[in-house]
Amino acid sequence: MRMHEEQGHRGTARTRNVLGGGLFVAFVGLASGMNAAAAPAEVPPVTETAPPEHHVGKVIFVELVTPDLAAAEHFYGGLFGWTFRDFKAGTSDYAEAYLDGRVIGGLVHKDIPTGERLQPSWLSFIAVQNVDATEKVALQNGAKVLREPHDVPVRGRQAVFTDPQGAVFAVLASSSGDPPDVLAEPGEWIWSSLMTSDPDKDAAFYQNLFDYEVFDTPAPDGAEHLTLATENYARASANPLPANKPNVHPHWLNYVRVEDTAKTAEKLVALGGRVLVAPRVDRHGGKVAVVADPSGAPFGLLEWPETESKEVTK
Repeated sequence: MRMHEEQGHRGTARTRNVLGGGLFVAFVGLASGMNAAAAPAEVPPVTETAPPEHHVGKVIFVELVTPDLAAAEHFYGGLFGWTFRDFKAGTSDYAEAYLDGRVIGGLVHKDIPTGERLQPSWLSFIAVQNVDATEKVALQNGAKVLREPHDVPVRGRQAVFTDPQGAVFAVLASSSGDPPDVLAEPGEWIWSSLMTSDPDKDAAFYQNLFDYEVFDTPAPDGAEHLTLATENYARASANPLPANKPNVHPHWLNYVRVEDTAKTAEKLVALGGRVLVAPRVDRHGGKVAVVADPSGAPFGLLEWPETESKEVTK
């Protein structure tokens, strides 16, 4: 069976044997311990598929750290049709986001201290089988710990790090297993890109953590584009930061599948969001854009052909 979930790269990809600060870091670091205090009955599992599947290296959950939870719910509900369930997680206000009854992600409220310039962002959780073992490898390869490994009732065990270039990410050993590799529906997360100052070095770092195969997939503009794959399926990409934006820090950027990027971007602006990179044609024929919600949290919009696979070939 061919899987179709995330952005695929096939045909001309060449296997590479890769050896081994910023405002976003500060803001996510402030909130990264929130889930440890969540009530056991409140936080749902990542997936409810049976039997459980495991896909190490796959982004299986995303969580928004935002200073205005109500505004975020209004925005994402209006844009993608998400619904929300609000509750208290420890001392924090938290919301689970759903689309047609499926968990899409989490949203956690965190105030920005007066006078601070901190950027709200979506935090990517990457699947592992052993969080503590992953922490050891991460530290040995230049990572820093923002939140030590801890258990979240029902969800699993997780930790939050910065990679050697400064990008923030989390790892999660899900108690219920990982979501299956199926095509994301419009309104669901479909792809994740690592935007970094050194794609080769960062790809080597993540390869050590998740045993990725790394493929060269040259971009039409000649920019370096590395595909990170496990189980012969593309999981994410590593891309250089834009040269014309020197103040942008390394970060993970997650994309939502949409039916029409241009129309969705127009709707986003009407709801108070901003277009950071205007819609353009992606390598697979659909349009892609980078946008931000009203609080400034960036994410992507991506059209995805039904016939395109994320299968990779050596």
